[in-house]
This record gives sequence, structure tokens and C-alpha cells, in this order.
Amino acid sequence: MGPRIGNNGLSGLRTKPILRLTFHVIMCGLTGVLLYPTQRSAEEWREIVAVVTANLVYNEERGREAAGVAVIQAGGHCYTFKQPVPASELVEMEGYRRALSAIGDDTVCILGHTRMPTKGSRWHNVNNHPLVAGHVVGVHNGVIANDDRIFARTGLPRVGEVDSEVIFQLQDTVNPLQCNGRYAALLQERVSLLEGTFATLSVDLRRPAGLLVLKHLQPLCLHYEQEWQALFFSSRYVFLRQAFGRSVITEALESGRGFYFDAQQLPQNGTRPVFSFDIVEMAPRLTEVAI
Repeated sequence: MGPRIGNNGLSGLRTKPILRLTFHVIMCGLTGVLLYPTQRSAEEWREIVAVVTANLVYNEERGREAAGVAVIQAGGHCYTFKQPVPASELVEMEGYRRALSAIGDDTVCILGHTRMPTKGSRWHNVNNHPLVAGHVVGVHNGVIANDDRIFARTGLPRVGEVDSEVIFQLQDTVNPLQCNGRYAALLQERVSLLEGTFATLSVDLRRPAGLLVLKHLQPLCLHYEQEWQALFFSSRYVFLRQAFGRSVITEALESGRGFYFDAQQLPQNGTRPVFSFDIVEMAPRLTEVAI
């Protein structure tokens, strides 16, 4: 039996509020696309893959120390490739081509990351993104200040040294299939433990069509391309504007909030999330969750 999160483990973790920083430091770059699972022509897939690759390379200026991608299928399979090289080099590697060769009609999400390390050596590849924490695959831009304290108090597993890992280990404690209608509330409670700045994209492979997006004092924009039934994300608004034209005007996500999108609901929802929540300071009173 693994560690358990409960009142004894998490009460007292919140000793100060989420950091209210008034400046931005260019850190990492996030890219992603959530895809309605449907048949697409070979030409549509080529265009989508071209945008995925261009988005990753365009974000290279936000982090040149490492890069990676994750391809997530509707059945919960995930193919990842990451290396301690700039994105422009990664996309020329055979491992990148193999990962993208898995993209097809069953693909629901593709995540990408360009890294400027703040904690955890890029030469230890487990620190590079996308990160895998239990059932959760995610990418993060920002800095988490209290990761060591959360890991010490909760006994959550830790695979690498990178601070980002704590975000996704916390998310993994919430099973989206066993929440009795409290999924949003439980996610909000976990996120409330974090101190720092963050923009994240993550998928729980137990519900692979769902994409959790967190935005707190870091850039992240989105665009829904109706023709492809695809929701694109980028840390760089300029890329989305260049790729999709003047329709990308004000599609920046509101800061200080979490958003949950469902690939199955993209045709009717577009950029509208299934649910959202405020990222707020809370006194954690969490139900025990077995990991």
C-alpha cells in the first residue's frame, strides 16, 4: 500500500499564500492540442502535425536546454519522447518521428515542452518534460516553491528532482473515475497547496479525453480551429496568430484559474471548458486518497 493523503499529511502545508509575483521571467514553453476523436484525411493530419512541430520550435526561445512531446490516445496509451536538446534539434531526431507516427484517428491530445531548467539537471532525462506521475502526463512552465515540503509531508512518490513533478503527483491522487461528482473540487484543493507560478497542461490517462489547464502568473493562450475540431495551446500568442490568422484576437486564458476541457465535447464547446475553478488559498481538509 502506498502513502495516503489525509488531514494528518496535508494540514499545515499551507503556511503562506500562493506567491503574488509582480514580474515575469521567461522560463519554459508549453504547446498542446486537444483533438476531437474522429476520422481525418491524411492531408488534415499532415497539417495538424506540421502545426504541432512549428509550435514546439517557435517556443524554443523560452527554453533551449531540453524539449519533449507526448502523444495520448483515446484508449489511454501514451507515447513520449524527450531529450536534453533544443526543440529545433529534437524535431529532427528519429525518436520524435516515431512518437509522431502514433498520431492518428485515436489521438486525443499532443503535449509539448521546451525547457529552461530552474531545478533538476536536464542531463537526468526524467526531469525533462513531459513528466509522467502515476497516471498523469503533464508539462509545466513556472516555479513551485514548496515542492520539497509537500513531498516530505505527504509521502508522495518522487521520481526526479524537478519541482514541477509535485503538481502532477498531486493530480494523480484524484481519480477522475471515482470522485462522486467532486472532481473539480478535489482538483481545486490539490492545486491550492502549490506556492509559486505555473501554467500547466496535463492529462490523466484514466480519462484521456480530459485536459486540465492551470494558469497562474504565467502566459498561456488557446485557439479553437473549427475545421479540424482541434483546440491548440501555446505559451506564445504570436505563434497562434501567425498560424491561424486574425481570428486569434483575445484568446488568452484568464490568470488565477483552472480549466478542464473534454475532447469529446469540442464540437459544441470550442474554447469553453467543461468546468473551471479559482486557484485560491485554502485550508486543506482532504479526504484520504490511496495512491
